[in-house]
Amino acid sequence: MADTFKSGFIAIIGRPNVGKSTFMNQMIGQKIAIMSDKAQTTRNRIQGVLTTDDAQIVFIDTPGIHKPKHRLGDFMVKVAEDTLNEVDAILFMVDAKEGYGKGDQYILDLLQKVNRPVFLLINKIDLVHPDELLPLIDLYRAKYDFEEVIPISALQGNTGLLLDEIKRHIPEGPQYYPEDHVTDHPERFIISELIREKVLECTREEVPHSIATVIENIEERENEKVFIQATIVTERKTQKGIIIGKQGSMLKNIGKNARKDIETLLGSKVYLELWVKVLKNWRNKESQLHEFGFRSDEY
Repeated sequence: MADTFKSGFIAIIGRPNVGKSTFMNQMIGQKIAIMSDKAQTTRNRIQGVLTTDDAQIVFIDTPGIHKPKHRLGDFMVKVAEDTLNEVDAILFMVDAKEGYGKGDQYILDLLQKVNRPVFLLINKIDLVHPDELLPLIDLYRAKYDFEEVIPISALQGNTGLLLDEIKRHIPEGPQYYPEDHVTDHPERFIISELIREKVLECTREEVPHSIATVIENIEERENEKVFIQATIVTERKTQKGIIIGKQGSMLKNIGKNARKDIETLLGSKVYLELWVKVLKNWRNKESQLHEFGFRSDEY
C-alpha cells in the first residue's frame, strides 16, 4: 500500500440510459449493476468498490433522474437526489449522441444546490464524430462550472484519465472494504438483478419495467451445486404469458442466460428454478415496494 492512502464516495448521475451501469461495471472490472438499453434499469443505489494501491473509490450508481410516473418512480428519483449530498464528488454523465436535453437541465438545477466538485462525463463518444464534441462541451460549460469535462466511452474502457482526476479530489482516508470486495450488496440482491436483466434482454420491448425479481430460496446441495428459486413478478397476465413464452421457451431462455452470469458470480454450478407471478399495480403499493427492497417509507 502507498504511504498516502485516499478513499472517497463518488456518485454517478444522469438521465436514464446514458450508460452509468456500463461505466461502473467497467471501472470495477466485473458486472455488479445490470445493463439494458431500456431506460431506468437501475432502481436502487448500487455501490461498486474499486481498490488500488493508493486509493479506494466507492462508486454509487444511482437510478436515472427522470419525471416519475408511479411511486416506484418517486422512490428512484428520491434515491438519486439524496445521494448528491452524501458523496465527495459527482460524475454527471451525458450521452454524446443524444446531446443536451430537458432532463439534463433538471439535473443541472439540482447540482446548483450541491457543494461538491462535479465532473461532466460525455459518454458514448465512439458513436459521434470528433468535430461534434467541442460544441457539445461548450454548451454544457456555459450552463455549469464543471471541475473537469472528460469525454469517455464506457464500453471501450478509456477511463484512466478520469481515475487520476478522481484520486486528486478525494481525501486521505481509510480502506473501508477488503481489497477483494467489489460491492456492498449481498449476493442475493445481485442474483435477483441478474435475472431481471435477462428478462429485459430477452423480452425486449414486449415487457416494460413493470417487473421485479424476488429470490425465494438459495441453498447449497450435493456436489457443491447451488439451488436457487426465484419469482419474476409482473403487473399483467399478458406480460406473464410473454415471459413464459410458447411451451415455456422464453422462461427457459431467461433462465439459461441468467444461470451463466450467476455461475460466474458465485464460482459454482447453479440450478435455477424460475416462477412467474402477477401482482397488479405493484409499483404503486407501498407494502409491495417495501417487500421487494424499495424503502418507500423514506420518501
